[in-house]
Amino acid sequence: MSGRIPRVLITLTMSLALSVALGVSSVAAGGLPSGERINGQLSVEPVYNDATGTIAFVATPMHAPNPVHASPRAWAPIYLPVYPVGSTEGATLNCMGVANCPDHAGLVAGAAAQIMSSVYGDGVLGHDHLLAVPASGGDFNIAWQPVLVLFTSKAAANEHITTLAQINAAVARHDAIEIWTTTLTFDCAVVPAVVYWNGTPVS
Repeated sequence: MSGRIPRVLITLTMSLALSVALGVSSVAAGGLPSGERINGQLSVEPVYNDATGTIAFVATPMHAPNPVHASPRAWAPIYLPVYPVGSTEGATLNCMGVANCPDHAGLVAGAAAQIMSSVYGDGVLGHDHLLAVPASGGDFNIAWQPVLVLFTSKAAANEHITTLAQINAAVARHDAIEIWTTTLTFDCAVVPAVVYWNGTPVS
């Protein structure tokens, strides 16, 4: 539970759009979209607006630099709450399991298990993505810095977190910790839902 960033996170290579589906329906149980779609040269996926907890969609050019060539002052955080196997949070996550996120979920799960083995040692159910959309009043930019949000107990992981306020409250209660990556940034922009739904599901 130290603030040090383990080596597995330093070497963590996330997809340009944090791709979240391979062989999983783009509309999962409960009506929540789940999974990456390809629309032209864009990788498009669902995220949560971290101010309101509502679904939004982001797109990343498939050949954009990764990490981005931008000053850290131009970065904004994208939060990844990670849920352990056995969580009763109840919602379909943006990224379910490991197999449907082949470019980063295994490393996210491995980092969670390394940092908080008492919670994630039995496996990871999946994770979500939360960011500030334009005009939300939050920290918005085009260059995003991943932040893992790890629960400190299995009981705490039964809460489905969809807003920054919930993250801050969980951290204040010591129910979660934040692990800020220092070298991982990628480009993405918020796009209309039609860009996602007109895309081709990754399979």
